[in-house]
Amino acid sequence: MSEVSEVNPGITAGVTTSADAIPLQSGLDRKINQLFPGVVVRKDLVKAVKGNAIVPSFVLEYLLGQYAASDDEATIQAGIDSVRKILADHYVNRNQSELVKSTIKERGRHRIIDKVTVTLNEKDDVYQAEFANLGIKGVLVESATIKAHPKLLVGGVWCICDIEYFHSDDARMVPWILGSIKPIQLSKFDFEGYLAARSEFTTDEWTDLLVQSIGFNPELFGRRAKLIQLVRLIPFVERNYNLVELGPKGTGKSHIFSEFSPHGMLISGGEVTVPKLFVNNSNGRIGLVGYWDVVAFDEFAGKKKRTDKALVDIMKNYMANKSFSRGVETLGAEASMVFVGNTSHTVPYMLKHSDLFDELPESYHDSAYLDRLHHYIPGWEVDTIRGEMFSNGYGFVVDYIAEVLKSMRSADYSDRYQQHFTLSSDISTRDRDAIHKTFSGLMKILYPHGEASPEEVEEILQFAIEGRKRVKDQILRIDSTMAAVKFGYLDKAGTWHSISTLEEDEYPEYYYPERQVSTDPEEAAAYPTGPAATSAEDDQPITPEPVTEKPLFAGHQEFQENQRGVSFETLLVPYLRGATQITITDPYIRQFHQARNLMELIECIAVTKDAADEFHVQLHTSEATDGVDKQRKQLELLLKVKQAAAVAGIKVDVNFFSNIHDRSIVTDTGWRIVLGRGLDIFQYVNGDSFDLPSRLQTYRQVKAFGITYIRETS
Repeated sequence: MSEVSEVNPGITAGVTTSADAIPLQSGLDRKINQLFPGVVVRKDLVKAVKGNAIVPSFVLEYLLGQYAASDDEATIQAGIDSVRKILADHYVNRNQSELVKSTIKERGRHRIIDKVTVTLNEKDDVYQAEFANLGIKGVLVESATIKAHPKLLVGGVWCICDIEYFHSDDARMVPWILGSIKPIQLSKFDFEGYLAARSEFTTDEWTDLLVQSIGFNPELFGRRAKLIQLVRLIPFVERNYNLVELGPKGTGKSHIFSEFSPHGMLISGGEVTVPKLFVNNSNGRIGLVGYWDVVAFDEFAGKKKRTDKALVDIMKNYMANKSFSRGVETLGAEASMVFVGNTSHTVPYMLKHSDLFDELPESYHDSAYLDRLHHYIPGWEVDTIRGEMFSNGYGFVVDYIAEVLKSMRSADYSDRYQQHFTLSSDISTRDRDAIHKTFSGLMKILYPHGEASPEEVEEILQFAIEGRKRVKDQILRIDSTMAAVKFGYLDKAGTWHSISTLEEDEYPEYYYPERQVSTDPEEAAAYPTGPAATSAEDDQPITPEPVTEKPLFAGHQEFQENQRGVSFETLLVPYLRGATQITITDPYIRQFHQARNLMELIECIAVTKDAADEFHVQLHTSEATDGVDKQRKQLELLLKVKQAAAVAGIKVDVNFFSNIHDRSIVTDTGWRIVLGRGLDIFQYVNGDSFDLPSRLQTYRQVKAFGITYIRETS
């Protein structure tokens, strides 16, 4: 399932999806329409026409490209009406398949939009088609059709088809006849025109156009975040590119591979077999890698997942050599391999306790397999998809940009940096190949016309090196026999530029937990480990003076109404230190300010706990009792708290009880804190970002409340 579809619908509330709400065109949108007439579309139109049709975005954008590829509002509205009518008349909903069959029978011929898969019936020596939504099979297909569209044999293709009906008294005869078939994808385009138009855009403008083409609003993404999105496109433009992305749920990892291109195939990691992926030795039929440009494995992570050892071995060979064996015969293929999966721990936790590949199944948690990966996208840097992140600006019709990327797969831009920079001699051939492929892919995506400044070339070279370094550094944790590598490059002046990953800079104490501080300045720059405290006289480590902690207060305290200077940091946090789990009992976590109080307590925990440790918050509360809308709002607020806390390695579980009266916090270290008012101790604040009480609890006035600290013994 595409991760975009998993986003909680409450988060997107209030986002306009109607085509009747006309967004103001930006200067970039006007430029896009001027230079790419007929092949761009307003990206919010897909939502406007989709309705209940369970159909990929590239199918809808293909239709929009035919009827609504314009910046003229009247043309757009007419085009939307046409596309809606086409979908209403010709798209087959599964629950209406019998009605469509009846229409075909009564009319004798009817045009449909459906996903078509063809198989060879060896017994009768004929090709037969199966229609996914219409639910018919055994429809005869001419050999010429298969020669023109071989992907019909693997995975299925969305098509516009004319189906005829002719009943026969012969029970062996299928009454359905394929009159015509047209795969939904662009047939041709002007590549030279594409390059000429690219030269009219600045790098920032072009990057924003590509981000809008993916479907996102570039204003909500920083430069690095945009590059991460574009790396997801490299498998479509680069042959035999091996990409992995692991990160939290809901960040859109699989969206591009299921929705963006008719040349990519997204399959569940649990559904992969050697015959399906490579070759079926019983009939000699080639698998997915022989027909698709990109094969992406969704839900690939999961330590306990069962894996086929034979599949792992043949996959390792294919990823390294672009070939696989069928008996005594060796076959080659160009499909790029993409592996996406969810992580269940924070980055510092993984670095402290294992490695950044920790979530992979055991058979894939292998240095030989991992060394075949060209780039590791840090999925934890990608924001959870929210409604406001989607674009209503103009972007390429996806089947157009998909054909552009496909046409460039045979081009090689990997040497474009060499007139300015030289890679470290310490980098092995496999590391170098990985960097080259990522660099080549980003060059083709961002600078297909070949015009890039040294600074622009350097930016994507650094990004390419970082992605490979992330792979190699984790392999070193798994296989100590691997030699360490200094990742970096030299400029023409001979200056050395060391490359580090972002998580290496953020968590140096966990990234290299066993490495000592080096006396070699170059090595120290390549492998930062943080400062070391030593004595200036004898270069011996300084032993810090022991710190005596003041015992925590046990007993009861009262606070007066309008009192200031109170905060969770002083009131609660000292009693939570050292705990790994707390249970909060408070029946009134229902309204916005109450959920905000809970979030502020979690913020305090996040700031004080070790970044590599995990913390569990068990919330016992009551459901809102004043209507379904209030209950829905309560659930939305608690979901936001849960999602936000997960970023810091804090797991929040919510349980609803109808008979809660007392309010308390209980820690697994033996403290029970009885809260007279629960967490709702502060008076109203207006939420203004420039209002100090909104930012700092100590400046707020409190309600009158009491609190009791009890040290419990086991």
